[in-house]
This record gives sequence, C-alpha cells and structure tokens, in this order.
Amino acid sequence: MKLPLVQFENATIIQNKQTILSDVNIEVQQGDFTFLIGKTGTGKSSLIKTLYADLPLQSGTGRVSDFNLAEIKQREIPFLRRRLGVVFQDFKLLSDRSIFENLSFVLKSTGWKDKKEIKERIEEVLDSLGVEGISGKYAFELSGGEQQRVAIARALLNEPELIIADEPTGNLDPQTSLEIMEVFRGLHQKGMTIIMATHDYNMIVKFPGKILRCDAGKIYEVVQKNEA
Repeated sequence: MKLPLVQFENATIIQNKQTILSDVNIEVQQGDFTFLIGKTGTGKSSLIKTLYADLPLQSGTGRVSDFNLAEIKQREIPFLRRRLGVVFQDFKLLSDRSIFENLSFVLKSTGWKDKKEIKERIEEVLDSLGVEGISGKYAFELSGGEQQRVAIARALLNEPELIIADEPTGNLDPQTSLEIMEVFRGLHQKGMTIIMATHDYNMIVKFPGKILRCDAGKIYEVVQKNEA
C-alpha cells in the first residue's frame, strides 16, 4: 500500500507566533487533484508555505513525499523543493531576464550543467504547454495567460511529484482562468498530483476534485455536490 504523498496528523500551523490552523489531519494521495478553499486569512497560504518548508512545522507531524516536515534540516529543504513545483498567483518571473533565462536559472540551480540538455528540456516543457517560440521574450511582452503558462513550465522542469498552486488564476480574466485550469486538468490526467488554493468556486464546480476547506482555525474535507 502506497503512503500518502502529503500527510498531516494533529499538526498546528503557526505564523508570526500566532496559531493559524490547529488539529490539522489531512492526506493527499498520489494522483489526487485537491482544492484548498477558504476566505482570505483562513490559513490557505500558511498551509502551502508549510508544505514547501517556508514555515516550520512546530507541532504535530507532517510529511511531504519522504520528508518529515517536523524534523527537516535547513540543508535538506532544497532537496524537498526539487520534488515540488510551486505556481504563484503573481507568476514571480524575473523581469530582467528572458523566459529562457528564467527557466535555465531554475535548472542550473538544481544541478543541470549540459547546455544542450537545458535547452531541450525548456523547449520540451514550453511546447507541452502551448507556448513554444517565446523563450527569447521577456515577461512584459507576454499576456497574463502566457506568463502563467511559463510559471507552470518552471514548476514542471524537474518533473516534480507534486504541483502546489497558490491562487494560480487570481490575476487572470475568466476566459484565461478557464484555459489555465484546462492546463492543470491535463497535467492531472497525465498522473500529476496537484494541490490548488483558490477562491474561485466556479472552477471547483467545473473541475471536480477533493476539497479541503480552511475555516475558523480548522481544516476539513467537504463533499462536493454534483450539479447538472
């Protein structure tokens, strides 16, 4: 029996010495598409930061892949993050570098050295997301949807076990948001495990998945009703 890819037991999420979430008991299995919902300030981003060890887990137990978040050492954090791909609402692309330079920076910083292999990997991932031919451009030359596809490409470069997306459609218009969600659905259909924080309930209806709700300092799974 496979262990969950993400598992928290009796965990407490703390930020700035304040308890954000308590009694966190959740599991995400390999291949799950999990939505993380809740109002602003209810702990979604704090939980996500805990997943990639930006916030230390100070109470309870938590695991991502085979990393123990309660005991992880500083030197181990880069190895955890290589197993993950993180997509942010504001893209976080470096404005003074081309798209190719943005992506090659990630590969070089995670141990890639061969220039030909770096170029081939970047082209492969961009092509798979429908944004081929843009590697020489800069972020300001791209639409919001193109920038988010590049951000997804960056997350996919090292073939992660888990994609974590924090409000990935928050800065996009409704049509572009739908297109980006189709990208995530395609990744999920290929077997990718995805955790996505969102406030867009329309997307949850259109793209069914497991739902975890943050509310009043707790997190719990909710059952999605099928709609005609």
